[in-house]
Amino acid sequence: MSFQGTDRDYDAFMGRFSRRLAPLFADFAGVEAGSDVVDVGCGPGALTGELARRLGEAHVAAVDPTEQFAASTRARFPLAEVVQAPAESLPFAAGRFDAALAQLVVSFMSDADAGVAEMARVARPGGVVALCMWLGDAEMQLLAAANAAARLVAPDHPANRRARGYRTLDEGRELLERAGLEDVQTTVVEVTAEYDGFEDLAAPILAGAGPLAPLVTSLDDGGRERYRAALRQAVGDPVGSFSLTARAWAARGRV
Repeated sequence: MSFQGTDRDYDAFMGRFSRRLAPLFADFAGVEAGSDVVDVGCGPGALTGELARRLGEAHVAAVDPTEQFAASTRARFPLAEVVQAPAESLPFAAGRFDAALAQLVVSFMSDADAGVAEMARVARPGGVVALCMWLGDAEMQLLAAANAAARLVAPDHPANRRARGYRTLDEGRELLERAGLEDVQTTVVEVTAEYDGFEDLAAPILAGAGPLAPLVTSLDDGGRERYRAALRQAVGDPVGSFSLTARAWAARGRV
């Protein structure tokens, strides 16, 4: 799945969470100096940046199907190999990497089983394939609020009917097991993001960042104001700065 919106808007929408998640996920995956790693579904580069910090850019590859995200990550990390491509068709030789990681991606893959199979293909024997994804809306306050406002304002829009799979730890474990990976292990991690005020949260969503972009950008001026008001209520009508928490499952296995 490709995303609408600019890389800067998406980074303002989700990056403040994914940048905090990246080191926890890399630790869980066992990423260490001397490894060659691919970031599958890199977005604007939250995990890519953490991998580059640990390994050096030349030891990192990254792919994303969204043109503007791949371009942004390529510009930020010019020594990394960054390619526009879907997870289901990785442009790398078999066994090239010590680890293949996908952060906050599997729910948006067109075919998650095919995507994980590709990750396993490009990892060396004994290498790691690791995934993580936000748990259900109740566990991720930003998405819970954004989706609640969307259902209230445009209940019949197709974006509200999109299947949101792979939002449980069991689904993540089973996905790796179906790919034939061994020694599958799982965990749950939590991160917190801070906002300067309500507009800091609302602006990137209303600009069309994230999976609700088709719905939000389809609203007329009145609809956008209703969405803004519903979103404000969904996050508790904050005054001044505030924070939101998010919990994610993570799963890893060996080829």
